[in-house]
Amino acid sequence: MSEKMKHSEIIAQLEEYIEHSKNSCELEFTLHESDVAEALEDIKRVDEEKFVYFVRNLPKEIIGEAIMELPEAYQEDLAKEFSAEELTDIVNELDTDDATDFVQLIEEQDEEKAYNVLQGVDEDHKEDIEVLKRYQENTAGSIMQVELISAKMTDTIQSTVERLRQLKAEDELDNVHFVFITDDNNKLLKIISLEDMILLDFDQTFEDAEKYLQEPIFVYSDEDTEEVANIVEKYNISVLPVVNNRKHLLGRITSDDIYDLIEENATDQIYSLANLDGEEELEDSVLETGKKRAWWLSINLATAIIASIVIGLFADTIDNIVALAVLMPIVASMGGIAGTQTLTVVVRQMALGEIDEKNAKITLKKEATIGIINGILFSIAATILAWVWFDKAILGAVMAVAMFVNLSFAAIFGATIPMVLKKMDIDPAVASGVLLTTITDVVGFFTFLGLATYVLL
Repeated sequence: MSEKMKHSEIIAQLEEYIEHSKNSCELEFTLHESDVAEALEDIKRVDEEKFVYFVRNLPKEIIGEAIMELPEAYQEDLAKEFSAEELTDIVNELDTDDATDFVQLIEEQDEEKAYNVLQGVDEDHKEDIEVLKRYQENTAGSIMQVELISAKMTDTIQSTVERLRQLKAEDELDNVHFVFITDDNNKLLKIISLEDMILLDFDQTFEDAEKYLQEPIFVYSDEDTEEVANIVEKYNISVLPVVNNRKHLLGRITSDDIYDLIEENATDQIYSLANLDGEEELEDSVLETGKKRAWWLSINLATAIIASIVIGLFADTIDNIVALAVLMPIVASMGGIAGTQTLTVVVRQMALGEIDEKNAKITLKKEATIGIINGILFSIAATILAWVWFDKAILGAVMAVAMFVNLSFAAIFGATIPMVLKKMDIDPAVASGVLLTTITDVVGFFTFLGLATYVLL
């Protein structure tokens, strides 16, 4: 079944559900919120009014989750379209982390509406949202949720299971993998997985079953979300407790947010390497998007002019030896590709926390070695190419040296540029590409044309 047909079936089921609801008939809703969100995106692209109509008539239990699955630009449109009362109902159904994100999104557009929404939210939910709003953006505290289940060492397994059962029955808690064990001051001591807990004698206390308890891997509430993603990937965990500087349990980051975070970080890197903003690409008009792209194209134009100036210095040489004009783009292009390979690897490793001040030299040495090896291999290939093509061995030798120099420099600068930018608190993914392209072009052209001028004329 094609993806389009699948969405058509979802839309048909939505229409059937809405029709039954109008006639006060009960109809079980079995669609997953992610599938609904995908279908709604299709509708949004062709019919704005129909999109709003479908969202407004979604079942109460999934409307919030479906909205949170939509791109932020679509969420903003809904926040404008819906009344404060409708938005209040949605926020009440969301977990605290998603509820906080949604309230802040409303607040960015209309502070008065956001205030009215919060006034209508259940008191406990409102207090939790107000607490989470205080955390700085892109910190562990800003993406955690306070819904969790904890227990004391003196609690019995039976009492904890009963509390968990009640929370699930009341739809107050989902995505549960661990019980967090704390002391009387709410300091995080241990954790236990549900699969281990159900094997225990339910009359036992956690103190009795201490050998089944695990040391917790946790993050502090002010920790950067990039570090959160690194910890999750390193330890392969699905839920991460969040604590304050006294190790008091504040909340947890659940698997759905962890997956979103990892995907978002990876997507941001891909867009940044092309000097694009993924969210803005979706939100902005054609004109606005064109303007933003034009800014970076202007910078690239300036760097291209620098490379052209270098070529201009050797105009007489190129006039005398036309073969140079044919061969010099090969030298520059090979350097650019080699540098981009190194740059991509290093930026990705830095994002994953695999490169720091301690092992930066090791990374630099490795990439430089790779550059030198490739430089030797492709300088031999370049010699043969130029010799066979233009029947000039000396031209092949010139191209070989230029190729070796440029590939070696490309590897070295491809590794060092992002490290230096990181130290200067500049995003390496955004700025590295422009600098590297300039360096490989200038080094490639200057080496090749400079050697040709010295040797061939």
